[in-house]
Amino acid sequence: MPSDPLVAQHVLEFPGGYTRTTGPVIGRFLSELRGRRIVGVRTNEGKVLVPPLEYDPATGEPVTAEYVEVGPAGTVTTWAWVDEPLEGHPLDRPFAWALIKLDGADTALLHAVDAGNAKALAVGARVWPVWSERPTGHIRDISHFAPEVTKIVSSVRAEYRLQAGGALRVFLEGIRRGVFLGGRCESCDKVYVPYRASCPECGSGIAETLELPDTGTITTFAINNLPDPRAPQVPFVSAYILLDNADIPMIALIGDVPAHEVRQGMRVKAVWVPESERTASMSNIRWFAPTGEPDVELS
Repeated sequence: MPSDPLVAQHVLEFPGGYTRTTGPVIGRFLSELRGRRIVGVRTNEGKVLVPPLEYDPATGEPVTAEYVEVGPAGTVTTWAWVDEPLEGHPLDRPFAWALIKLDGADTALLHAVDAGNAKALAVGARVWPVWSERPTGHIRDISHFAPEVTKIVSSVRAEYRLQAGGALRVFLEGIRRGVFLGGRCESCDKVYVPYRASCPECGSGIAETLELPDTGTITTFAINNLPDPRAPQVPFVSAYILLDNADIPMIALIGDVPAHEVRQGMRVKAVWVPESERTASMSNIRWFAPTGEPDVELS
């Protein structure tokens, strides 16, 4: 493709780098950066300029000789996100250019903020400087700024053994045999399932165990849309089921029926795993499935 005769390529370069003197004000600012400190200069009107200037931009008057240490933290006043850093940018990953008003300053400093993603940054965000490993007296002695630490992630793992107590052991041994064991309170005459050693209502001891049918009625339910390794499919239904002859419901999964067809009052029956696979565990019951009987009207 022929080149455009009206376009010319030019390069401006200073071999060895462009050298200039800093003057006393900027020189002091850069020297303080080398010591990992940030300073501004106070004007005759009492405002602190960061970066420091030799002349007050409001009045044109020379600034005072009073240097004020500021920061190191500051607040983002405005920012622009860079998705694709260019050669020469301070970071090789997405970052933000931000105006940062350091604590104690009246003007803002332009610098890079490594926030991870644009959603993690907002006007008013608090940021702290991240210093370069070997400061030399340059604005890049501050490698970049990073958001204030507001949360940490800690690995948590607790390993423990849960041993079934007497009443639960009795109930689970019944589950191993393929039956639901409940307990009848002689004082209240209520039947509780799973079996328990004392009545939750009156506190009386329960000695009598009863074998209850594995059929019951759905009293209430919830449709779940998050996967669960125990569920037959997603969405799945978890429901409170009042077993026949019991006085309180127990929770279980519902299967073999579309979730949108489950309803209160539906009659269901336990679907057991094969007898050869059973253990003293509730996993013996895959789920409850509809029996096809007429619904029960709940009071």
